[in-house]
Amino acid sequence: MREDTRSRIQEIALRLFTEQGYEATSLREIAEELGVTKAALYYHFKTKDDIVASLVEMRLTELEELLAWARERPKTPQSRRELVERYAESVRASRHLGIARFLERNQTALRDHPTLIKIRQRMLELTSEISDPDATPAERVSHALALFAMHAGKWLMKEGDLSEEEIHKACLEVAHRLLEP
Repeated sequence: MREDTRSRIQEIALRLFTEQGYEATSLREIAEELGVTKAALYYHFKTKDDIVASLVEMRLTELEELLAWARERPKTPQSRRELVERYAESVRASRHLGIARFLERNQTALRDHPTLIKIRQRMLELTSEISDPDATPAERVSHALALFAMHAGKWLMKEGDLSEEEIHKACLEVAHRLLEP
């Protein structure tokens, strides 16, 4: 029951932060929307920052696991391809897009949030791991863009134009092209 309440708080906070903005949303509003007292909300999260950290912590863990995997592999075309495919699957997770929209709409308020700084650092590390140390600058940029293609496709496609599966396949196709020599 405790985890269910925690998940509901996260869902409601994510929606309100995205709709109203992080700074404009209070813990009181989240508690009211949930139908609990502020004290009950405090049992799970003391601050809005705690909620944000909980929302992005899973993403940070995924990135760290992927980074550890990449560091154990040789820098071959097959490893790069598999890294992009693994990354694509992590981006495909149901909550990722909602969290990405929230972060995009609240960049100014959250730019110095410690957990988000860690995510940016891990992404930079991942873009470094995808290329050989002796890769040309153009190859490094192309390989890094292969990772970001998974995000761009989701943001650039109008809702309803294509299914989630069609967007995913198109993003992977573009990412694979970017990995080619």
